Amino acid sequence: MKAVPECYGCLRRLVYQTVSMASQDGEVRQLAIDKGLRVVEESFSYDEMTIVVATKVHAVIKAVTGNPDPYREMKDRELALGRQVCVELGGQYQDGLLGRLSLAALGNTLDFFRSIDAIRNDIGRQVDFVIDDTDKLESRLKPGGKVLYLADNAGEVFFDMPLLAWLRQLAEVAYVVKDSSVQDDITLEDVKRAGVEVELGRVITTGTATPGIDFTLASAIFKREFEAADIILAKGMGYYESLSELPARGKVFHCLRAKCRPVADAIGVPLNSYVALLR
Repeated sequence: MKAVPECYGCLRRLVYQTVSMASQDGEVRQLAIDKGLRVVEESFSYDEMTIVVATKVHAVIKAVTGNPDPYREMKDRELALGRQVCVELGGQYQDGLLGRLSLAALGNTLDFFRSIDAIRNDIGRQVDFVIDDTDKLESRLKPGGKVLYLADNAGEVFFDMPLLAWLRQLAEVAYVVKDSSVQDDITLEDVKRAGVEVELGRVITTGTATPGIDFTLASAIFKREFEAADIILAKGMGYYESLSELPARGKVFHCLRAKCRPVADAIGVPLNSYVALLR
């Protein structure tokens, strides 16, 4: 999905937000803001995906501030919140595929643009998929098949684990994280901090530090795994924005909450809808 006019303001807000967490030095902050906004001004295009521009923004802010992981504290808070909420939810969600998909989708409520209070309020609500292709997903899962599970934000990992366990009863599953930090996306470092390496099983990376996936930057290993997989289970809007650029092959299953108007419009659902879409 290519950028739309609304994305320009969102990318500018991303600059200010990332810089505010990257440095406490006033002069450094201003320089990082100036360079970040210049990247947006020079790179924004309706022929480009926003994740490409966001990747450039993060790279320049990291370079100017000398901070390789501006969202570190936010991710630690997300991990703590995600762990706590999953304990509190207990057995609220059923053990079948739909119940575990619903729990995974609920985790996608976590978002670095939203306040913790807003997130807590939403997490208490029931998940109802506006688009629900759960049955199609289940029909395509086969013993011995390969599933690539593209993870999103750090705190979602606890919401993902019950679904991962269910999928592993039927297929070989690889959990995919980012190679290094970008926004609050989960990385190998976050997996270690959360102490869930054993529960996740096989973990690989995209080889990139990009929101979603930019195949021009992705590792050869990831691209081979992507092509070999029978099902790509993609969490979050970043992966929808990037993978929707590919031809529909009936093997990418999007599990997300449409938290911004452009993504909701592109999918054809109301804002803040939960979506389980096979494409």
